Amino acid sequence: MNPKASDRFRAGWALFRKELSSYFQTPVAYIAGAIFLGVTASLFFSVFFLFDRVELRQFFNTLPLLLAILIPALSMRLIAEERRRGTWEILTTLPVRNIEIVLAKFFAVWVTGLFLLLPTLFFVFTVSSMGSLDPGPVAGGYVGAVLLSAVYSAIGIFASSVSRNETTALIAGLVLCLLFALLNSFLVLFPAPLVPLLEYLSIGYHFANFSQGIVDSRSIVYFLSMTAGFLMFSLYRLNLNRFGGAQ
Repeated sequence: MNPKASDRFRAGWALFRKELSSYFQTPVAYIAGAIFLGVTASLFFSVFFLFDRVELRQFFNTLPLLLAILIPALSMRLIAEERRRGTWEILTTLPVRNIEIVLAKFFAVWVTGLFLLLPTLFFVFTVSSMGSLDPGPVAGGYVGAVLLSAVYSAIGIFASSVSRNETTALIAGLVLCLLFALLNSFLVLFPAPLVPLLEYLSIGYHFANFSQGIVDSRSIVYFLSMTAGFLMFSLYRLNLNRFGGAQ
């Protein structure tokens, strides 16, 4: 690794640590985590005892919608706030490229989202204590949740990169995440030739496979491609700004 690349790596790592610590040095992550866990627990236990089944299907069914709200709320400030405060110009003077900035901010919000998912393992222990819990759908569901969080984090970064303030970034992130999460619920409204394509583009369709214990390589490719795609869109937008394009 040459010195220039080494400097960029250290600057990117320092930025990642700064962004990650900012979540836990302020009430942001704790408040978001408490609300997320409270809503998740309320929805889960309100239907769990009605169905009286030793499974986590209801939890995983609601997870894409809950994360579609949580992740944009965490990511809305990452770039939009820097612009509003005028610190973005300072950030771009550091020995770090836009790609390192995007990746540092992406990994910060993704890791934070994964930390907030950890308390939901309480549901697994609770349900398994009541009977024999099939580990396949549980493991698949959490693998899907990790990939799902990555996609939402990338979408949130993109929404923040095209917005001038946090509120706009939040709304844009919510709309995009909910659109992909709910797309498969509205397939009946589209012409039949478009259904296979729109189904493939739906996050809900792919996540449902994981929550059933089906780890399909096509779904893995989908999640990774969506994540990389929105990160590239973010990088393109920031490069336009850096090199004098549209603001």
